[in-house]
Amino acid sequence: MGAQIAIRYTVFSLVVAPGDPYRWPLFPSGVAGLLILAAGYLLAVTRWRDRFAGSAPVPRGRVAAFLAGLACIAVALQTPLDTLSDGYLFSAHMVQHLLLTLVGPPLLLYGTPGWLLRPLVQPRPLLLLGRVLTGPLVAFALFNVVFLAYHVPSVLDPVLTSELAHAVTHLLFIATAVITWWPVLGPLPELPRLPYPGQMLYLFLQTLPAQILGAILTLAETSFYYHYQDAPRLWEDITPAVDQQLGGLIMWVGGGTFYLGVFVVVFLRWAALNEAGETQRVPGRA
Repeated sequence: MGAQIAIRYTVFSLVVAPGDPYRWPLFPSGVAGLLILAAGYLLAVTRWRDRFAGSAPVPRGRVAAFLAGLACIAVALQTPLDTLSDGYLFSAHMVQHLLLTLVGPPLLLYGTPGWLLRPLVQPRPLLLLGRVLTGPLVAFALFNVVFLAYHVPSVLDPVLTSELAHAVTHLLFIATAVITWWPVLGPLPELPRLPYPGQMLYLFLQTLPAQILGAILTLAETSFYYHYQDAPRLWEDITPAVDQQLGGLIMWVGGGTFYLGVFVVVFLRWAALNEAGETQRVPGRA
């Protein structure tokens, strides 16, 4: 029964059916912001590249990664996933948050060359601020405090009733996610990444807050959130409690699996450097 529910949920969530729950929100300001970011990035790494000191060609794979990161954010905020997330399914909300925090931001960082960001940290006060924010302890704490605090019922329920508060929360998620991924993928030597062993420990620790919260949501027998308790039911067998359990599983298993995948990539890179006798070097992108 549980497997049938999960399959039906997955298929139905991916197919855009007619009706209000599957409305394409397409907020003009969001679409414009994403298009401006994409156009500005493409111009900076091509036609305007010579205007940046120390610039170098950006490999196509990294350009594609940056655009894929923007696409992830667009899918999260400008498709029926946003409609389902806001008014119908807590589990859709979790899918949206994984795209905004675990998938989009690391792709954006991987695709951004260091020379493009260097002018932002040339003023010494901004450089010092950047070093504080991207330090592993602060980066870890900022993201996880924001993420966990948001899922307190007395916070989440009011936020979902305010479009402005919800939009600000999404921006805060993306910003803190970029910061929390910096110790692993930061492109600026001035704001250095952790050495590879430190990155692996950092990624392991990152799994813990979401797994603990995901386990609590999955194992709970009742729904914690009034917003989703009162939401229209898309299917009879997706009760508020089942919906919350699916959301917890997405956070618990999905988030943990993603971090594990990145952990394996970092380990393989470290192993390759070990073979080359360069264990202390962490390659950065200028």
